Amino acid sequence: MEEWDVIVIGAGSAGCALAGRLALSGRDRILVLEAGPRDLNPWLHLPIGYGKTFYHPRLNWMYRTEPQPGLAEREIYQPRGKVVGGSSAINAMVYMRGQAEDFDGWERMGNPGWGWPDVLATYRRMEDHALGASAWHGAGGPLHVEDISKAVHPLTPLFVQAAQEAGLPFNPDLNGETSEGAGIYQITTRGGLRESAARAYLHPARRSGRVKVDTGILVSRILFEGKRAVAVEGWRGAERVRYRAQSEIVVAAGAINSPQLLQLSGIGAPDALARHGIATVQALPAVGRHLQDHLCYDHVYRSRRPSLNEDLLSWPGRIGMALTYLLQRRGPLSLSVNQGGGYLKTRSDLDRPDMQLYFSPLSYERALPGVRALMKPDPFPGFSTSVSPCRPHSRGHVAIRSPDPRVAPEIAPNYLSDPRDVVDILAGARFLRRLAATPSFAALIESEIKPGPHCADDAALLQSIRQQAYSVFHPCGTCRMGPDPADSVVDPQLRVHGLEGLRVADASIFPTIPSGNTNAPAMMVGERAADLMGAR
Repeated sequence: MEEWDVIVIGAGSAGCALAGRLALSGRDRILVLEAGPRDLNPWLHLPIGYGKTFYHPRLNWMYRTEPQPGLAEREIYQPRGKVVGGSSAINAMVYMRGQAEDFDGWERMGNPGWGWPDVLATYRRMEDHALGASAWHGAGGPLHVEDISKAVHPLTPLFVQAAQEAGLPFNPDLNGETSEGAGIYQITTRGGLRESAARAYLHPARRSGRVKVDTGILVSRILFEGKRAVAVEGWRGAERVRYRAQSEIVVAAGAINSPQLLQLSGIGAPDALARHGIATVQALPAVGRHLQDHLCYDHVYRSRRPSLNEDLLSWPGRIGMALTYLLQRRGPLSLSVNQGGGYLKTRSDLDRPDMQLYFSPLSYERALPGVRALMKPDPFPGFSTSVSPCRPHSRGHVAIRSPDPRVAPEIAPNYLSDPRDVVDILAGARFLRRLAATPSFAALIESEIKPGPHCADDAALLQSIRQQAYSVFHPCGTCRMGPDPADSVVDPQLRVHGLEGLRVADASIFPTIPSGNTNAPAMMVGERAADLMGAR
């Protein structure tokens, strides 16, 4: 049995950040175990290549939820990275940190050290931001964040103008003092290549000689001596493997796989474990509970002006994009399609934004199932606007179906099960209509493709939402942090309640979902975990 000081299970956003920071401390020998392969596929590094990895079975867990009553009994697709870099290697690269009040709320829930001042300091340390060092940003950190405001498609500034006409202020830095307003998203790229957590943290750490990454290892359980986690068991193909940890084991497998692994290891609700013949090591009923996710809803339009559709469909457009990228590392291939966006308040009595906006300068209503939309856009100019309520109230769960780690767990987000979420997403849909009626967009829109003019009232809009809304792929909260073992899994030091030598560090520990994209907060958790383990 190989012996290491620290074993990190999962080379995703948080796991890479954790291993990278621990390696800098120079004290520990660190083993990172990843179920997927190394990040060698070229589509992982081309920013727009996430269209190719969206349904890639070797690089993506390709989960699906249980049929969702609130969404017309549809199963909702849940891609998760199954590769070194995790979901940061296959996501749309939008860098949003969440609102200050999100993290102050975490601290008020009994998690000292997780308020905005501490979290902001961590973000500033991890960033190498294109806007430079300031009170809001860091420079010289491992993770490069790119400002694409001068590189976006010509339709994107029209979205920002329309948003201002709809009543939103222009916001030149959506990660600045406030997120409120409309502007251009910042993305995680460097030199025209995707800046995954592996590229930012793990690969430099491996060069230190203190970190080893074993890929193709499906961890099946954590082994204990009494209440202390001491080893990890898993499979490399048909070969059983074991690794021993002298100091600590950190589960960083993500909001789906982390609770699955804890349950397979005997940590969870005893009655649920007993149904699968698993003996209870530590009774923690919150394992797998409190699942939260962001839901998204689109309006799609046919445009009177050229969109990205033509570039992606025509051979002259493809050749031009390829040449621009090869010669300059610029152009559409170096960007995300989520270029514009922002945040708004759907009610005047709110003290902060409760709705996130997205703008994409392409449309893909005719894409076939199983084909990532941006690789098969519509054969006419089109674009989409989207809304995503920031802080959903609905809660779901993740639960194992079998003691076999190869069997995907049950994923039940329970979208729109809380009536307040219905009110919120309807308010967002009405804002999209208001946005479309502005002078800038009215002059641009030839016709509304989805939901279409027949959706003229709230009842019709809600029916469209139930039939068309989808996940933005931000699952979290399933091993949430808190002081009480009755309704949380880890304490504010990220230690699993009642056990020794075991922590969880990824998006599963979020007590509540941040108001925006979750990749940056996941990396922040990895950084914070390294601090808590004495890396500094």
